[in-house]
This record gives sequence, structure tokens and C-alpha cells, in this order.
Amino acid sequence: MNPHEPAERHERDARAGAIAQFSERAMSRASASRRIDGNRLTLQFDGPHAFDAWLEAIARAERFIHFENYILRDDSVGRSFRDALVERARAGVQVRVVHDWVGCWATGRRYWRPYREAGVEVRAFNPPSIRDPFGLFQRDHRKLVCVDGEIAFVGGFCVGEEWTGKGDDPPWRDTGVEVQGPGAAQLGSTFERIWAELGSPIPSDCQVDPERVTLAGELPVWIIEGLPWRSRVYRVTQLMAATCRERLWITDPYFVAPRPVREALAGAAEDGVDVRILVPGHNNWPWVGSLSRGGYRFLLESGVRIFEWQGPMIHAKTSVADGIWARIGSSNLNVASLLGNWEVDVGVLDADFALQVEGLFLADQASSLEVLLPGRRPMEDTSMVTPLEPESVLSGGLSRWIRTGTGGQTLTIGDLVRAGSQFGDAIAGHRTLRREDRAVLGTVAVLVLVAAVVSGFAPRLIGWAVAVLLGWFGLVLSLRYLVQAFKKGEGE
Repeated sequence: MNPHEPAERHERDARAGAIAQFSERAMSRASASRRIDGNRLTLQFDGPHAFDAWLEAIARAERFIHFENYILRDDSVGRSFRDALVERARAGVQVRVVHDWVGCWATGRRYWRPYREAGVEVRAFNPPSIRDPFGLFQRDHRKLVCVDGEIAFVGGFCVGEEWTGKGDDPPWRDTGVEVQGPGAAQLGSTFERIWAELGSPIPSDCQVDPERVTLAGELPVWIIEGLPWRSRVYRVTQLMAATCRERLWITDPYFVAPRPVREALAGAAEDGVDVRILVPGHNNWPWVGSLSRGGYRFLLESGVRIFEWQGPMIHAKTSVADGIWARIGSSNLNVASLLGNWEVDVGVLDADFALQVEGLFLADQASSLEVLLPGRRPMEDTSMVTPLEPESVLSGGLSRWIRTGTGGQTLTIGDLVRAGSQFGDAIAGHRTLRREDRAVLGTVAVLVLVAAVVSGFAPRLIGWAVAVLLGWFGLVLSLRYLVQAFKKGEGE
């Protein structure tokens, strides 16, 4: 036995404690949130199982249910949640639903009628408005369920059959977290604020003070409330890249990170940190996949490892650093999400929970192809982290992906170029499109044809349309300037 081992262990623990204390302060500042203790967290990584937990919590609701999601589809999944929420409303529970107008543009009006007939309050976020033409670029991208202020669910899961599978199509891979304890009440507060943005505020009897919620566990969390131009997850990601010492693993479905974020990740990799990014190999928005691939070379040259997941779609938004910090939520690492949207994420400081997130990452990596620069060989994996235990994988539904393991196969940038862009494949008809893609492609096709016909037969009409559009934008901006100038004059 090494006689110096106890002293070395004490020194190592003290150093880790000092790092954690520094990280806590930095995380609170970067995320503009405070540490909330006393929570119990459950990792969710399979749509059918996650939705079962949501429905079970909804069925137990006694006071209120606050339901917020970017997408609610009029399909079997959307109707199952509608039925559950309607049943609770008829039982006397106060139910409120917020959905994004753009996210639900393909969801017909008849879907919402049963909600209103049962007394459910439904509000659409940012529908088109003559007064605010720029509102189209700011969306409510959150996925949040809060029940009685005691239990909440956050993550990337939208409400649709993509997340449960249909027929022979397996579900999309996504990740979320169930929060019990004061953190759930704090998540409820984020719903209260966005509800007030859309109309009358939530009554006091449905507002829960996190300080008065019974402790459910021992885990500390930070509720990162994403707001336009606040760049909180942006700052948190840069913080994680700047302070991590050993590894930083990120899963992101629409990875088109701003240059400063890519610089931070590259700098960490050049300093010896094991930086890995896992993205979809087959993106449901093909043009986003093409943009993401356009940024590979800079990251690869800096030592960042990039993996493309080979299932139908991975929609998870997670990051984990040094086996102690983890983030799970709705924020994607792109400008629209980081700077323009309303988002919500949960930051967690706990080694056991972070180990689960790392194990989940490795399970996904087993079903991915690594992207390499020409002439490069795969790096040897020296991390001591192991994938999720087999029983966890099987019970959570990940076994369907583990069986598609790629056996160490790789891709090069040259392979990606020769394969052509996914967007080009979709337009050329070489790729089967899902319902969402077909709707977008059909709408764009009709608009292009209409514009072509009008341009050919009435070019002046196109000119007048452009003039009216620019005049509209200019008028709105001028009015905003006058309002601000008037306010400033009053203040002076």
C-alpha cells in the first residue's frame, strides 16, 4: 500500500472541490440562474417511455398542469396528450397549453377545439402580426411539462409520432430529464413568465414558490431560461469549453454553431481536452445538415472528434464536461436557438448523473460513424467511461440502436462531398421525405411556381410587392424608433 495515498486522495478531493466551487459561481453568472438544491432527476432517452411518464404525471395532477411545446401534432401521439389534458380539465384541474405558431403551422384548427370546449386555456406563441413582421424569427422552442409545481419534464421531445415510431419506422432518439423537487417549481416559473407575455398572468393559486416545495433528493440544478438576445446557453457552452480539463462531449441535432463557440471548442481540443460532437447522419432538415457539415474541417483540424449518428434522426440536445457538469434541454447550438428563441435547459452538477449522460453519449457513439480528415486514423479511446449498462439500454429502448453499431467504421470529408448534400438528394428525389419535409417542400414548390407565373405575366406586381414589404418593415422600425425617442425624452 502506498503510504502517501491518503494524502494524495485528500489533495485530489480538495482540488476537485475548489474547481466545483469555482464552476458553481461561474455557472450561476453565465446562466443568470441560481443553484437550486434538493432535487431528484431521472434521465429520459426514449420517446415511448418518456411519454408514458408524462401521461402518468398528468393523470395524477390535482391543481394545475402547464404544458408548453414547440410542436403538437394532430396524430395519435398528439391526440393522446389532448385526451389526457382534456380529462384533467373536466375533473377540475386548471390546464394551460402554449404552442408555437410556426411549430404547429401544420396542425389544423380542429385539433384545438376539444381543448377549448373542455375549458383548457390555449395560447399560440407569436402568430403573424402586421405590427411585428420580425416576430417570425423569434420562436418558443421549449418543451416543458409542469404538474402541480412538484414534477416537471424538460428536453428535446416534441409531441408527435416521430418520437414514438410508426409502423416499421423506429422513433427518433431524443433526451430529456424528469425533475422532482424545488427545480420543478422553478421550471414552472419559466412557464408563468411566457404565459404573461401572451396575455393575462397566471393566478396566484397556480404559482408555486420553489422555497416552499418539499425536497425530493440531493441534486443541485440550474434552470437556464433562454430568452432572445440573452445568450445564456451560449455563455454556458463557452464556459464549459474554457474550464473543462479532460473531456467535453456534445450531442446536437442542428449544430451550426457561431464562430466564437467553434473557436472555444477548438481551443479546448488544442489544449488536450477530449472534445466530441455527435450529430445526425441523416438530418430531418437536410439543408441544416449540409450547413453543419460545412463547419467540420475547422473543428477536425483542431482535434475535435465528430460523429454522425446512423439512425433515422437524433434530436437530443446535451453536453457533459469532465464527468461532473451536464446540460439537457431544448437549446440547439446555432444562432437561432442561442440568440433568437425562448428555450429552457437544466444544468446539473453531479458526478453520478453526468456519468449517465456520458454513458448515453457512448451508447449513441456506438451507432455512429466518425468523420476524419483524409489520411487521418481514428484516435484511440482512452476515456475510462463505459456506456450505459445493458439492462438500462434495454429497458430504455436504446437496444434498437445498439444493434446497428458501426464496428469502428469511419467517414472522411471526401466521402461526404462525394455523397452529395442531403438537401440536394431530397430535391433530386434520391431520399424519401417524411411528412414534415414533404409539407415544407410542397409549400416551397407552390410558392416558387406562383412567383414564377406572376413574375412572367405581371413583373410590375412583383415590384410593387417588394416595395410594400420594404415599406412595411421601414414603417415598423420607424414607429419603434419614435416610441423609444419619446420615452427617452420623458425620462430626461
